Amino acid sequence: MTPYRAVVLEHFRHPRNRGALADASASAEGANPLCGDRVRVELRAENGRVSEAGFTADACALCIASASLVTDRARGMRVADAARIDIDWLFASLEGEPPRARRKCATLPLDTLHRAIASLRAER
Repeated sequence: MTPYRAVVLEHFRHPRNRGALADASASAEGANPLCGDRVRVELRAENGRVSEAGFTADACALCIASASLVTDRARGMRVADAARIDIDWLFASLEGEPPRARRKCATLPLDTLHRAIASLRAER
């Protein structure tokens, strides 16, 4: 029996937005040295909106599922709204808060998304 919820398994097995973006407007990388997760989030912005969001990762199932969820959520949003995607939304999307020891695995993609958005805003 797997400890992961169905949504985590679905987004791990069939991640959305996985892959590098050509001509990304902004990007950020994040790592979790405790477990070895590494993730890169890339964004393309047009007219104040996140027109594309993608990620690459060498990470655990929970981190990849989280990256899939947050990049999927950010696509099409206004940049300001994407910057407000929060941990409550993420945990609700994951159908519950992960165990304390795995929390960083889930939040790493969200933190990385926020850094990419911050660099996007700084370029304006």
